[in-house]
Amino acid sequence: MDIVRDLMLVLHFVGLASLLGGFLVQMKSRTKRVEAAMFHGALTQLVTGLALVGIAEAGDADVNHMKVGLKLVVLVAITALVLVGRRKESVSTGVWGAIGGLTLVNVVIAVVV
Repeated sequence: MDIVRDLMLVLHFVGLASLLGGFLVQMKSRTKRVEAAMFHGALTQLVTGLALVGIAEAGDADVNHMKVGLKLVVLVAITALVLVGRRKESVSTGVWGAIGGLTLVNVVIAVVV
């Protein structure tokens, strides 16, 4: 089971890199877009995060449900912004900034809480 957990954790980090990388790559661009990498990163984070919690619950690990719930709420907001914005030619700087900011908030929650 450790191999599956480790694989899910690596994929979770890959999803984070994809989501955050899609945001950071556009820092100097005038026109902000929701890239495919951001969409796939958000979905990867969602699926692997749920899998990690399921694996932890199935094992002997002590799961911090408050942390998991908070991270899930933030990720659902990110995913909603990405889903709405990906169909548009460009998004406002506020939407683009919210995606990046909420992604960083999720990292802070994961590390600090």
